[in-house]
Amino acid sequence: MTSYIAATVLFEGITAQYLLKSTYQVKQGTVVLLYGVGGALGQIMAPWAKHLGATVIGVVSKASSVDRARVLGCDEVLVWRKGDLAEKVAAFTNGHKADLVYDGVGKLTFEASINSLRPRGLMVSIGASTGAPPPVEVGTLKAMGSLFLTRPGLAAHATDVNEYRERAADVLEAATKGMFPTAFWKEFPLNEATAAHEAIQSGQASGPVILRP
Repeated sequence: MTSYIAATVLFEGITAQYLLKSTYQVKQGTVVLLYGVGGALGQIMAPWAKHLGATVIGVVSKASSVDRARVLGCDEVLVWRKGDLAEKVAAFTNGHKADLVYDGVGKLTFEASINSLRPRGLMVSIGASTGAPPPVEVGTLKAMGSLFLTRPGLAAHATDVNEYRERAADVLEAATKGMFPTAFWKEFPLNEATAAHEAIQSGQASGPVILRP
């Protein structure tokens, strides 16, 4: 593995690692609802979750991303439309719903995500691309089936040097074994960093981006 490939997977890879193995121990039979399958983090999480034995329901923002999500191992791919996501999750799982949701969208999808969970399921808020999720009354979690809610961050999972090394080693081992793709979308010279950021922010980038000095 080249240093450039390692650089493209390590940061997002460590995030995926703690989400799949610490925030919730994904294993055989776990039903995962994952937003942003086509993004840099989603491209690692979806196939890695499949390797761990999960059933992965991917959520994408447009129909053109469906095939890509299936290539990454998603058992089902849903195109986000406000109002019907939870019903589609319930239908696909024969009423079981998801054991956990990884939601990086935030405000627009939060209600649908909560409604997609089984009793005692876990809502993992990992981003807010459409704004911060709304406040949740503690009693609401009980009323909806004793749900769990968390907002994890990298700092709390990688401050200890030994823990960081263990996570990094796990990511690099998984990458070496081909558990998730390691190809990057495009490389830019450092003096074109603005163009690289624009590609990411506009959604044009379909994977990691490399800046070369």
